[in-house]
Amino acid sequence: MGTAKNEIVGWGIIGCGVIGPWHAKAVQLVEGARMVACCDVIREMAEKCAEEFGDGDTAVYTDLEKMLADSNVDAVSICTPSGMHADNGIIAAQAGKHILCEKPMDVTLQKIDALIEACEENNVKLAGVFQRRTYETSKQVREAVQSGKLGKLVVGDSYQKYFRSHEYYASGDWRATWELDGGGALMNQGVHGIDLLLYIMGDIRRLNARCRTLVRNIAVEDTAIATVEFVNGALGVIEGTTSVTPGMGGKIEISGDDGTIVMDGDKIAVWDVPGEADVEQTEQATDVGSARDPAAGLDVAGHVRHIADLVDAIWNDRGPQIPGREARRAVEVIKAIYLSSRGGGETVELPLSYEDDGPGIDDRGRDWDW
Repeated sequence: MGTAKNEIVGWGIIGCGVIGPWHAKAVQLVEGARMVACCDVIREMAEKCAEEFGDGDTAVYTDLEKMLADSNVDAVSICTPSGMHADNGIIAAQAGKHILCEKPMDVTLQKIDALIEACEENNVKLAGVFQRRTYETSKQVREAVQSGKLGKLVVGDSYQKYFRSHEYYASGDWRATWELDGGGALMNQGVHGIDLLLYIMGDIRRLNARCRTLVRNIAVEDTAIATVEFVNGALGVIEGTTSVTPGMGGKIEISGDDGTIVMDGDKIAVWDVPGEADVEQTEQATDVGSARDPAAGLDVAGHVRHIADLVDAIWNDRGPQIPGREARRAVEVIKAIYLSSRGGGETVELPLSYEDDGPGIDDRGRDWDW
């Protein structure tokens, strides 16, 4: 790729199931990007995606390596099951393609690190998807917290009480499996809130957690709660479910000794900052619908911002806003939560080692007394 602003980044979609079409729709809306290929092991799904979001010349593949050999493809969105992300990404990096990878980047830290290394060795960009970071309100809250407007930080909490039906889990044989989903309510849904909490509050030093399967007939957790201590000394709570009715969406609550800010979805619900009036609500919460139904309430705007960011990063040879190492952070916290729960709620210190990661953690996870 050159740096001329009139160049078009040819985009390929890897995995055309639930989230793949959202990436394809977002590509349509980004100046400087064009969807040139769709790939799925089920040809009909790739054809449907190409027909709906392509321009008549979009190539259709069922073989990933053949798609990656297509010289029209400059960048790809990885939208396959979570446990396939790194494997798909490594092949794409070796083919010289830039990568936008859906959350989580993979289900073990070791595989994520292998993907990061492959992208660095092949000089391609690697960006993670965490659309809640792209909200202007999220950036506003982070700036307020990081600049000390709340005083000494006391607590930082992430609540993501989602609902997912039995039918949802039965809709794909990869769902709620350790091998391909990497976990349950935290790894698939709660990862968004955890990433946003880390973005605003900074790293976690240690935690204690309990994960349970209380409602759904699945092998992984549908309910999880962790208490955490941040590196900055503040305490907090992480709560994630797919077991409650109705789903309540995501909420971030940050309090210091001088003030409190509460984010409800993508809007600011409370802005109690010394010397400042309430912040004008410029965006409406959009994640309540998706908290109850994964196909409802999704807003393509976040994916548009991610794709536009990667296009600009390619043009200007800079790092993306959420590079691979940044997207890794939330997965490490989730792994620590699982490790603590497996140990009966014992304290787990971060960072983790590969010995605490997997695949052993997944194998033993099937025997947890949930």
